[in-house]
Amino acid sequence: MARTTPPPAPLRSVYLISPSGVVREPADLDRARARLSDLGFKSRLDRTALAVHERFAGTDRQRLAGIARALRQAYPLVMATRGGYGLSRLLPFIDWRAVADSGKIFIGQSDFTAFCLALLARTGAESLAGPTAIADFGRSTTDDLTTALFTELLDRQLEILSFETADADPVDARGILWGGNLSMVAALVGTPYLPDVRGGILFLEDVSEHPYRIERALAHLWQAGILARQKAIVLGHFTDYRLGSHENGFDMPSVVRWLRATVKVPVVTGLPYGHIPTHATLPVGRRVGLATEKGLAHLVLHEHA
Repeated sequence: MARTTPPPAPLRSVYLISPSGVVREPADLDRARARLSDLGFKSRLDRTALAVHERFAGTDRQRLAGIARALRQAYPLVMATRGGYGLSRLLPFIDWRAVADSGKIFIGQSDFTAFCLALLARTGAESLAGPTAIADFGRSTTDDLTTALFTELLDRQLEILSFETADADPVDARGILWGGNLSMVAALVGTPYLPDVRGGILFLEDVSEHPYRIERALAHLWQAGILARQKAIVLGHFTDYRLGSHENGFDMPSVVRWLRATVKVPVVTGLPYGHIPTHATLPVGRRVGLATEKGLAHLVLHEHA
């Protein structure tokens, strides 16, 4: 499958769409646009980005029209205003070939995982698992490292993302980088919108999901034969959950131990990615390298020929 190569840097014009949940506080989006401007980004807001229909940012028809408009406008970057829920309803109605052929770089995370993976599955085109406007630029303060990692990846200055890992398995491999929010990845199993990646590097994160739910989703991917086909499983952050009084020591480390013992695929922890203030931007669908040493992991995002 052909993959889209991002246009040369600098990329400093971003079109904002709301393909998922409703923007609850428009002032947060105003703040995000001001911050993007301070960073040198020109932004344009889709005309229905602030629409409201039930819990969604407009009806399905409105949100699909916003994606279609994003393909026709001139700005090279297209960023989701926020995540939430709603893209799953739209996947069968998006013209994925038109998305790929537009040459736009689509950016987002959380619910936007469904878009990134569907684009990869249907066309092989790359996208970015990275910032959403409100969560990353609409806060009272922005995270400087998140911003730096985002802009450096866009400008092709970030060649290697190195991060601390407490207990990474030994690995030295290359493969297609793919994944995102674990709940969304698991929900796409059995649909034409989950990429059939073999020998890939799968990265995962989640938020507000109890560790047993994380383990259940991982078991689903394992039993579907997906995990065993990967060269490595890279775990980001699993945050904002509450344990019960009856756990008896069961927590995320228990899940990681089960994963290692069951799947027999190298597992790397500590990826700076997830619903956290400081996180990397990752190219979904790009062939990357991954290597570990004691206490460190290195993700090679861009290699010179």
